[in-house]
Amino acid sequence: MKNILITGATGGIGHALVKTFFQNGYNICGSGTSLEKLKKLESSYKDRFKGLQCDLSDEQQIINLVQDAKEYFGNINVLVNNAGITKDNLFMRMKENEWQNVIDINLKATFRLSQIVIKDMIKSKWGRVINITSDAAKIGNPGQANYVASKSAVEGLTRTIANEVASRGITVNGVSPGFIETDIIDTIDKKRLDMMMSKVPLGRMGKPEEVASLVYFLSSQESSYITGQILHINGGLTM
Repeated sequence: MKNILITGATGGIGHALVKTFFQNGYNICGSGTSLEKLKKLESSYKDRFKGLQCDLSDEQQIINLVQDAKEYFGNINVLVNNAGITKDNLFMRMKENEWQNVIDINLKATFRLSQIVIKDMIKSKWGRVINITSDAAKIGNPGQANYVASKSAVEGLTRTIANEVASRGITVNGVSPGFIETDIIDTIDKKRLDMMMSKVPLGRMGKPEEVASLVYFLSSQESSYITGQILHINGGLTM
């Protein structure tokens, strides 16, 4: 039985990841900022899910997160860096804290978590790291300079780490979702949403479960010859 650590476990994609890996027999540690939501997941996925509250902008909390996960289930075999935030503003109006907060959560936390977890993967000569990025990194969404910069950097980081650890039996890949049916969709104006959907060749939004299925494949032995790749799951939005 393998052990997985999933950050951002309480969001739409995060919950789908928890469900998919639970159904496939994994021990799961999931992090989030809401203790209430983590407890709800624990009640739904008994025995093999442990929720760990963590502020990923805090270095010590990142260290504690990995230590706590290892205490519950042992060494982490699969790491999914899924947590991410947005603080949108036009480039010329963006405040320093809006920039830094997004970089800290989306990029720096991914770097530090990967760095800590991969140490044990190297010892066991096997591991999977999957970073959730975004099609925004390829499109360059207006009003999201901080988010786009963070996700673009995660993609570059993914390729470099993959290069460095490939000889140790560890693969590192990115999954780049397009428009996915999560709560954030409800905040988008219907006219704007219809306009965005008109650009998707498959003519629909993706489901969180479809993203989770791709992540699960990348965690498996069957994906062992895939590394350093960014796989887009977006209905053909970018080609």
